[in-house]
Amino acid sequence: MSTLRESMAEHGFESNDDYAFQVRCLLKGTPNRIRTLSIQGDGERRKTAFATALAHALDTPQILYHDFSDAEPPTPEVILPPGTDEYGRKAAPVAPLDDIVSQACALSEAESTVLILDQLQAADFREHIRVHRLIRDRRWLVRDAPYYANPRNLLLFLISEAPLYHSLQRESFRVWVGRVSERRVTLSPAEVGLGVDAAPLLDALNDLFRVVDASPTRSELTRLLEDLTAHVQTEEHLIHALFGRCEGIDRERLNDSDLVPVLTRVIERLRDYLDIEQIVVGRGRDDVESGFDGTGFGV
Repeated sequence: MSTLRESMAEHGFESNDDYAFQVRCLLKGTPNRIRTLSIQGDGERRKTAFATALAHALDTPQILYHDFSDAEPPTPEVILPPGTDEYGRKAAPVAPLDDIVSQACALSEAESTVLILDQLQAADFREHIRVHRLIRDRRWLVRDAPYYANPRNLLLFLISEAPLYHSLQRESFRVWVGRVSERRVTLSPAEVGLGVDAAPLLDALNDLFRVVDASPTRSELTRLLEDLTAHVQTEEHLIHALFGRCEGIDRERLNDSDLVPVLTRVIERLRDYLDIEQIVVGRGRDDVESGFDGTGFGV
């Protein structure tokens, strides 16, 4: 059976951090409230990827998503004709938030449901109050018509780039999702499919990651090593490969002059590993034109 971290990676969110404890706390929350997860951090849209991957990793049959910053919400699957009151006046269309929350409430009566409310900082403050009432009362009102949520089946994920309404935050369990993993993992050569002779190269890379405060995941490191052994010849190439493969890495830091010796050590260990007599060591910006195959892509 795969771990939560492995399952989330299969659904698009990879991290060295393990969120199993936080998820257990969420799932064991107060039964008479809607269990709510406040996803915080500096990961920007990485938080959205976290929420979506977690919902899938929990094997949730129904996953609904609403983005408050979307100026043109997607068209609902079912478009109802406009209603009229007793005087024949047409009623205003149902707001996107009312539509998605009422759906979530209805679906939760029979099935496990996750409702993701993203970019809450773009919502009117009154909507924060309404969401708080939903958590507390397990009820959502649409034009005085109540929709009741089943607290055993409904999970609510909140994402905001600004502080939440205080009462709303107090009802939530907070989890931090950073732009990079907080946990740094040191992998052995065998774990990335290499022989023991690759250990000095991995040691040099781990020193580089510590200096630039990077925490690449297993798949990022695997792809980086593929680039190193097939394409990288200079420190300049190494910088491009690092930025290209490792999410959240600071490109300006990679170009600092004090980093040159650390980059050079990686290139030297790479040369030793590949048993190449000579490799160009420098920070020149010329590309390896000999790899051009006429198709527009290097080989």
